[in-house]
Amino acid sequence: MFGFFENEQTKKVKSHIMNLVALAKADGHIDEREMSFIVTVGKKNGMRADEVRSIVGNASAVQLIIPDNDSERFDQIFDLVDMMLADGVVDDTEMDFCVDMAEKLGFRKDIVAVLVRKISQGVKDGFPRQQIKDDTLEQLQNNS
Repeated sequence: MFGFFENEQTKKVKSHIMNLVALAKADGHIDEREMSFIVTVGKKNGMRADEVRSIVGNASAVQLIIPDNDSERFDQIFDLVDMMLADGVVDDTEMDFCVDMAEKLGFRKDIVAVLVRKISQGVKDGFPRQQIKDDTLEQLQNNS
């Protein structure tokens, strides 16, 4: 597991995984598709599956770390929305959580619902992640 001297990137990845865990638990439990998605995000960020599962098991021990740029913030919110859609059921609690997390990640309150819906629709329509990201960040910059 991670030692005392974690670097900032490791802390960011752990924080992101914890955000995903919180969303997964929003409907009362983490199903296997959600857990698999969380492990995949961890692996994509250089972690082993057992490390990710250990973080999930020690959920209360990790604090939220806010990314310092729009691109990283978008990536985190994208993963949250993507996981919300993973089980095929989007309930109000999960949607509210995504909107709340977008605010906590530093997106303006007046655009977070639009942001979450735009990502959600792009994923449902099968657009590539980078295209959704480019389109959404461009729209956000035009509206600021």
